[in-house]
Amino acid sequence: MIQSHRPGGELAFLTPKGGLVRFAARFGPDGESAGRPGRPGRTVTLDGDRTVVQYRVAPGDRRALAALEREAAAAVALERRYGDMGFREVFTRVVGYDLDAPEPFVLYRPASGEPLAAYGGALGVRDQQRVAAQLVLAVRLMGAAGLVHRAIGPDTVRWDGAHVRIAEPYAALRAGEPREAFGAAPWASPEQRGGTGTADPRDDLWSVAHLLYYLVAGRPDRGAGPPADLAAFRGLTAFHDSGAFAPSAADRPTPVELMRFLRVPDPLTAATAEAAAANRSGSSGRTAAPGRTAGAGPAAEPGRPAGPGPGDHAGPLDPAGPADPLDPVGPGGAAYDRRIARKRADLGLDRPEPPPQEPGRQGRPPWWRLSGRRPAAPPPAPPAAPSPPAAEAASAERLCPHCLLPVAYDPSRLVTIDPKGDRVPLDVSGDLPPAHLRDLLRTAYQVCPYADGGTPHELPVPYLTNGRPLTIALVGSSGVGKTHLLAAMLAEVEQGGLEPYGLKCLPLNPDTHRAFLRERVHSLLQGRELGRTGQQTFARFADGLLVTGNGPARPVVFFDLAGEDLAQDGEVARFLTGVDAFVFVLDPLRALDLPSLDPVRERNGLRRRDLGDEAFTTVLNRIPRTWGPYVAAPAAIAVNKSDLVRVEPAVDRWLGRSLPPRFRPDEVRAESRDAHAFVSRHATAAWLRPFDDCARCTLHFVAATGGQARDDRFPHGVRPRRVLAPLLSIFAMCGLLPGVDHREAGI
Repeated sequence: MIQSHRPGGELAFLTPKGGLVRFAARFGPDGESAGRPGRPGRTVTLDGDRTVVQYRVAPGDRRALAALEREAAAAVALERRYGDMGFREVFTRVVGYDLDAPEPFVLYRPASGEPLAAYGGALGVRDQQRVAAQLVLAVRLMGAAGLVHRAIGPDTVRWDGAHVRIAEPYAALRAGEPREAFGAAPWASPEQRGGTGTADPRDDLWSVAHLLYYLVAGRPDRGAGPPADLAAFRGLTAFHDSGAFAPSAADRPTPVELMRFLRVPDPLTAATAEAAAANRSGSSGRTAAPGRTAGAGPAAEPGRPAGPGPGDHAGPLDPAGPADPLDPVGPGGAAYDRRIARKRADLGLDRPEPPPQEPGRQGRPPWWRLSGRRPAAPPPAPPAAPSPPAAEAASAERLCPHCLLPVAYDPSRLVTIDPKGDRVPLDVSGDLPPAHLRDLLRTAYQVCPYADGGTPHELPVPYLTNGRPLTIALVGSSGVGKTHLLAAMLAEVEQGGLEPYGLKCLPLNPDTHRAFLRERVHSLLQGRELGRTGQQTFARFADGLLVTGNGPARPVVFFDLAGEDLAQDGEVARFLTGVDAFVFVLDPLRALDLPSLDPVRERNGLRRRDLGDEAFTTVLNRIPRTWGPYVAAPAAIAVNKSDLVRVEPAVDRWLGRSLPPRFRPDEVRAESRDAHAFVSRHATAAWLRPFDDCARCTLHFVAATGGQARDDRFPHGVRPRRVLAPLLSIFAMCGLLPGVDHREAGI
């Protein structure tokens, strides 16, 4: 149970625009909050004369915290979008939030008026019409923001004689997200009550329709479909004729269509027309929208709302006012599209010739693709290397990922490593049963032949006896969260996170994998902050997997070097020139010019950097350009710690949804476009250099921990989000994902 604060004290929080404010505060007693399990409410008096309502959660209540985060993101999105417009009064207005406090909370203005539960059968016809118009307007506005309220009913909508006010979006989902069972008949639609399909703004129209029936008839219906006596009420003709009472969302009108039935003007469309007229006349300023929407308050000032995210079902949104730089079809998204088009032109991928057939290091375009001159005949393929007798599917000679020299499977150089770390020779020359031999080789190593005169190192035998290896390096300065991200990725893999995509994973070496799980993954999942990666004198990979997907099993090894090693152009980073793929880990605290991040920067002693991540620069300067002007190795930019900017609509659009159960290239491109626009808007161009320099590069919003550590622990637990997205993109670009054309992935 949450412990009440002392009666007086100080309250600091972020405003919807991201500024930090502090007030002397006096806290009232906790009260139960209907529909908000684990989120009690109370009044707070700020500076002695301003009263707000606070909802907060106890430390460790992950479910309530996730719901509060979703609520805060929805409330801030609505405030930023409509807070300067006249019709903003249809929403309960958010005042501020702090999602990283010991008891995370969100603050609202107290809502005036009485719940509509008190007006059943008691409102006049004109007031019924105004309530209907404003409720449908509210659904339209939320749908344009890509949100579904899901809690519209007689107890959650207030009426003050002039305006309706919908309750805080404590149950809101993004349109297109899987429905979660919520609500009761008749106010929640049958699909919403059952938790089937995906959230749709037309779910809210069902709620509005049944609420209006209650106001007109004076009693609620059963909620199974259109009320039996619906035709008897002339005030519900528009809802009846439009199909708003249909049990299926697909059979109901959109909010815009229902507004036409009600003969209510759409302020967003009106603002669009005015903005277009202003653009034609050369006007660059904003002008007030003429007229007044039905019962919606003062004239609305147009502002450009961002369109729904991918998968939303809000319908097309007419732009109103200046273009939003985060709109995928606006300046931010257009810059991404132009850069992709330029890459495709530079690589000749916009020509009818097929793109390269093999991904990864061996799959760089042939010289004639880049020079424009085709050879008379293709060079002969090298002869296939003989398979070692001790392996079922040994592959040809490959590079040692440490020293970048060619190495092949050699049974005479096998060792095991005992608990003390000593190398013990392993003899497999005898007549061993095949099953026994396979088990021995599963945990065996082969000493690299070039280790004799240098740093001793060895390779797991499965690295040498399976398909072509894939080496992945995480790149970023010290403290950006590379180790946490890798641990969170492998935790998801260990829990079967890759299986829905047709991938099966085994440890490349069981002993090293167990050690990584014990030292990194388990510590992280238990809420402990991981120590920083120590500097090395020789690059060794952190862990490895044997991944079976599209074709034979392939070894996948992960390098996680200290940021200091990556930022120095020394010998330890020599292995980078042979790496097959990169995950560039971008830290919002260092990159983004957002005021909401300033308190966290101050607490962690960090400063924003206009010149980008020095590790990015050093690594990209060292990798040769073998695809024309581009780095051939596939890359992904992971905007880590995205939970710090969760309330930003462009971030919440992605961080607030789970990964789809199958890989969708169109969705990856949409996220990359949004992430590129977001970083472009709030950071310098230097932070997007990996996207500019790498031929194929995707961008993703991820959160390795889901919160900030305090005293070496994560007080609200560790909640990784979308951490497999960069890895799946790398696998797609490298030809590992079944059913995905790697030639088109990432470009």
